[in-house]
Amino acid sequence: MDWVKIIHLLCVMGWMTSIFAVPRALIYWKREHDRIGEFGPLGDLTIRLYRFSAGLGVIALITGLWLGSIWQFPTWVWVKLSLVLLLALHYTWTGRLVLRAKRGVFTESDRYLRIFNEISVFGVIAILWVVVVKPF
Repeated sequence: MDWVKIIHLLCVMGWMTSIFAVPRALIYWKREHDRIGEFGPLGDLTIRLYRFSAGLGVIALITGLWLGSIWQFPTWVWVKLSLVLLLALHYTWTGRLVLRAKRGVFTESDRYLRIFNEISVFGVIAILWVVVVKPF
């Protein structure tokens, strides 16, 4: 079981990197696109980061469900899973922004993307609180 926890934590860390970095990368990608008028290296990097971390997110989810089943899904695990689902929806929305950016469509402002980025921070803080404190 310790190896499953290690794999889970490693994959969560990798997924979190993308959750925090991709919206910020979209800001820089948008600026680059405005400057050079075409798809540049930042776009390629952003797409690769998003795709790679999507796989890590799936592994994190599978190992997390396995660990939750061992603990017989106490209430705190259900709360954590609900928060993770919200974070996954945020990540899916980020993917939609990446796909639009790939076509050269940048409709969101830098400010919108910064706020969008910070929403995920609050989600992660809530998840960490539930996992550490186990209030239920």
